[in-house]
Amino acid sequence: VPDAVQAVERVIHATLGASRPEDDIFGEEMGTDSNTIGSRPGRQWIIDPIDGTAGFLRGLPIWGTLVALAIDGVPVVGAISAPALGQQWFGATGLGSWSTTSGSREEVPLQVSEVGAVADATVSYNSIGQWVADGRQEALLALTGAAWRTRALGDFWPYMLVAEGSLDMAGEPDLQPYDMAAIQPIVEGAGGRFSSLDGENSVWTGSALATNGLIHDEVLSLAKRNQP
Repeated sequence: VPDAVQAVERVIHATLGASRPEDDIFGEEMGTDSNTIGSRPGRQWIIDPIDGTAGFLRGLPIWGTLVALAIDGVPVVGAISAPALGQQWFGATGLGSWSTTSGSREEVPLQVSEVGAVADATVSYNSIGQWVADGRQEALLALTGAAWRTRALGDFWPYMLVAEGSLDMAGEPDLQPYDMAAIQPIVEGAGGRFSSLDGENSVWTGSALATNGLIHDEVLSLAKRNQP
């Protein structure tokens, strides 16, 4: 797995470096001088060469390559390729989002759902352990108790299901910027909303929440950390 991850990142890094030599590149494996938590001024490409390495190792198909372009620390363009699923997603904030399937040139527009309440929503939280470790055990119980249906899908895929309208919310703590940067523009381009679990419009704070927008504030109120 480390060999595969590094090989993918080297190819992307070399391609971007050749075509955009003035841009900063921040990769999970190779890093840069900006490999710190915090936004960077100007243009910055953020790469996760293989998101979902645990699934990749075990033969699960939910893994992919994530590439984003951030301007002044805010991701504005995202592209995700999932070879084992045979699907790609790409989008830009304010311009729209689309998906394609391997072997087809058809670009399918993405649109989030119109579910207006958590009580009617299908939500994905990834891992119970993540929420407990982040002091959100009670928040997870409140959220999953309020939702119509719950799922524990992981990595990038549930966020793409939000963009497609199949899920109404996906979120989790314990993430890095390269886990989230490509997701934000795709979700927002599909009409959804992206923030941290604390409501910050940032991929630099360690958590993610993507919704159809209509239930975002309600989810934020349920997802607050446990009170002392």
